[in-house]
Amino acid sequence: MADTATKIAHNLERPKTTAREKLMEFHLDRGAPIPSPEDVDMKTFDILDPELWRRDAHWDFFKWMRDNDPVHYTPDSFAGPYWSVTLYDDVRDVDIDHKRFSSSWEYGGITLGEPFEDFELPMFIAMDEPRHSEQRKTVQPAVAPNMLKEFEPLIRSRTQGLLDSLPVNEPFDWVDTVSIELTTMMLATLFDFPFEDRRKLTHWSDVATNPHNPDICPGGLDQWKQELMECLTTFMGIYQDRQSKPVKNDLMSLLAHGEKTKNMTPMELLGNVILLIVGGNDTTRNSMTASVHALNKWPDQFEKLKADPSLIPNMVSEVIRWQTPLAYMRRTALEDVEIRGKTIKKGEQVAMWYVSANRDERFWDEDPYRLHIDRKQARNHIAFGFGIHRCVGNRLAELQLRILWEELLERFDHIEVLEEPERNAHSFVKGYTWMPVILHPKK
Repeated sequence: MADTATKIAHNLERPKTTAREKLMEFHLDRGAPIPSPEDVDMKTFDILDPELWRRDAHWDFFKWMRDNDPVHYTPDSFAGPYWSVTLYDDVRDVDIDHKRFSSSWEYGGITLGEPFEDFELPMFIAMDEPRHSEQRKTVQPAVAPNMLKEFEPLIRSRTQGLLDSLPVNEPFDWVDTVSIELTTMMLATLFDFPFEDRRKLTHWSDVATNPHNPDICPGGLDQWKQELMECLTTFMGIYQDRQSKPVKNDLMSLLAHGEKTKNMTPMELLGNVILLIVGGNDTTRNSMTASVHALNKWPDQFEKLKADPSLIPNMVSEVIRWQTPLAYMRRTALEDVEIRGKTIKKGEQVAMWYVSANRDERFWDEDPYRLHIDRKQARNHIAFGFGIHRCVGNRLAELQLRILWEELLERFDHIEVLEEPERNAHSFVKGYTWMPVILHPKK
């Protein structure tokens, strides 16, 4: 298999240009005023515009869609034409309807746009039944309840060590120093990956989801492919090594010995590795940053949390709702489907906007734009998805966030955010790239 991976790396021909390979169009210039939905033609406006996401300026447009056109058609974008489903109930219904809506990579996968020719990445989240469940079941033991019990003291020890090493009363970047470091340590454990090389996992996650971002892939698609092939070569070696050893509960060992995954093609292996890296990285690291950011925006909620730390588990769910680390998932209609009087035709792309559903005023009983750490509905958030594709590692993400806040409250009176954080210019992974903070210890 290693030879096959090398051949792929050296023999990839530059594919024909597809919609997804066009540079992401920044219709809005950096620094230019953000228009309101009333100032633009919403029939042609593209919510995928990266500048909207970098500036966290998409909310009014989603509200307009929920109020005026909840099943909204965009006729043209860098990802091609697509439908936006924006209400909580509709997103849930599409997510669980895997008979009429496909997530299969054969139809385009889970992100908007056509796949790169000759560089498709099959992964179990982008498969339909029965292959999806067959491969998903293979990796579930790595995050099963017994493993979470085993992980808890390790996560706590690492969190304590990191927090005790942080500077106090002086600024530092929370994203890199805390969020990325804690999640990368956990990823290395899940994969049984060389601990000293753990930052490669975060880098590959960022590369995989940002082929057009000049800050991450200044070399464009050539760099993107080269770095993903480096990822494949690395994990192919690990995969083969685990096949020669007794099965354990790390992800690579489970894949190497699984009945449905032990003979994966190189690109299928790469697809599943990228899925597990992104899934194990982005939700947790961006929610870790979001929790600090949100509790600064609403200090009354932070005071409530300090007064009653038993609210931490509910606060974790509420933060994940408020942040929604993956803004959407794509499906492809397998037949003509009517939703709210609109006909989505067979073969058309559908974006299930989790980020909009988690702000749907029709569903949430309190202001959905505000953090309420004791929100009764918090666990009903849709950030992990619904149905057969619900996030396989959701309990681990919640565990990491819970432990982080238990340990933070033990040490610090206040975590001060100095400036508005910088965000990803990306409509899929909704996250942060930088957030300066100062820790104020307990007196």
